[in-house]
Amino acid sequence: MPCLMFRHGLVNVPGEKGPVVARDEGGAPYELFDVLDSVVGRFGRAYVVDLDGIQDNDPQLDYLQEMARDAEIWLDAGSRTADEAIDALVTGATRVVLSTSTLRGPAELDKAWKLSQEIAFEIETRGAVVDGAAPEWRDRLPLEVAREARADGPGEVILAPRDGAIDWEVVRALARAGPTWVGGIFESSETERLRWSGAVGGIFHLGGELLTTTEGSPWRTAASTPARGQDDET
Repeated sequence: MPCLMFRHGLVNVPGEKGPVVARDEGGAPYELFDVLDSVVGRFGRAYVVDLDGIQDNDPQLDYLQEMARDAEIWLDAGSRTADEAIDALVTGATRVVLSTSTLRGPAELDKAWKLSQEIAFEIETRGAVVDGAAPEWRDRLPLEVAREARADGPGEVILAPRDGAIDWEVVRALARAGPTWVGGIFESSETERLRWSGAVGGIFHLGGELLTTTEGSPWRTAASTPARGQDDET
């Protein structure tokens, strides 16, 4: 499943110091909805990351509603609370992803699950332990956190390493207990290991061939076409 990050309506890709605006050979940013339409056309859905929501707690609801209108999307909008998770679901997203990196803790996860089961739980790791906003998760083993979350909540888990290599043994153990995705630093070239682990799938960032159209022709850029999801004055 391709990961489409955006900030202020512009497609972002991983950079050396964090996400950066994706630009064509002429330096122009890509048009968000063109990229969305293409990757959904190829893969059937997209994993959308709203960097405004994650970094600034300011999810771009107008954009998100437009993105979910004709596409199946999994959405990480940086929800901190159960109420914010439901706001994200109201956009029309197929799944809302609640992450240890932003959610305030197990109580909010439990509350969100009781309000809706269209939720997946992301466990972000640094090294061998969980990187969590809440002390209940921080510096614990991902298998322990996943087991507790699945006991009374979402069974669908995303393991998202942010540095170092993916521990495929951990992925395999998680997959034995329920549907598991691999995100973070996962690359599409690692599909053989993905199959070995028993994971449902991998979430990979855009780049290279995925930033060209199916026909190999140039994208329209953000400067060349009106942006859906915001009014003309904006």
